[in-house]
Amino acid sequence: MTPLPVDNNHDAVESATDGTVVELSSAAARTAPRTQRRSSRSTNTRSKVRMTGQERREQLLDVGRSLFASKGFEAVSVEEIAAKAGVSKPVVYEHFGGKEGLYAVLVDREMNDLLHSISDALTAGTARSLLEQAGMALFDYIDTNPDGFRILVRDSPVSQSSGSFASLIVDIAAQVEHLLAREFTNHHISTKYAGVYSQALVGMVALTGQWWLDVRKPGKEDVVSHLVNLAWNGLEHLEPKPQLRTVGKSAKKRR
Repeated sequence: MTPLPVDNNHDAVESATDGTVVELSSAAARTAPRTQRRSSRSTNTRSKVRMTGQERREQLLDVGRSLFASKGFEAVSVEEIAAKAGVSKPVVYEHFGGKEGLYAVLVDREMNDLLHSISDALTAGTARSLLEQAGMALFDYIDTNPDGFRILVRDSPVSQSSGSFASLIVDIAAQVEHLLAREFTNHHISTKYAGVYSQALVGMVALTGQWWLDVRKPGKEDVVSHLVNLAWNGLEHLEPKPQLRTVGKSAKKRR
């Protein structure tokens, strides 16, 4: 039987159900018998893992998490994401519209996971216990989700006005402010400065977490215990009306 003609100007292609394309070289298509070409196409198609749309989406998210965590948003391209996932660029665009969309989904997931971790951990009734639980919840998250935390603390795209680590700190500090206001009332301290102290406390813990992410020494329980020591003992001995002693207007009056 005379073999069917093959277009010498194009590669023979076959599309998988999820949009992944399997290619045969033009030379192979011209020289191989039809039965051999069929066998080759069948083998190559079977070698590609066929995924459902949801499975492909999760795979792209896993690839994106790893790349964004290690290189940052700006340094990662759609081409790199597609290549590492073993798909074509249109597949990435189909699921997320581009790397910005993929990044936004990752940040949203990580922020929700971290907020839920901290919220679920706050079960104690005393202020010190709440401080310990919040600190351990953050460091547990960093320990078990280092890539997720790196994505949160890395630079965000300019177009992303929310969902940054800074906005996350603001959200957590707002929750802490209510707790501090209650404690301030019990100690006869003005609650109007509760926001100042909540930002300071949360910022201190968050920045220490960023540092610990890379060094991992000492152990997380040791780090949290020292953070609580500084925060708690400092709060325990707060002055109702603190003043600067060496600089500012207060210092000039003392001279």
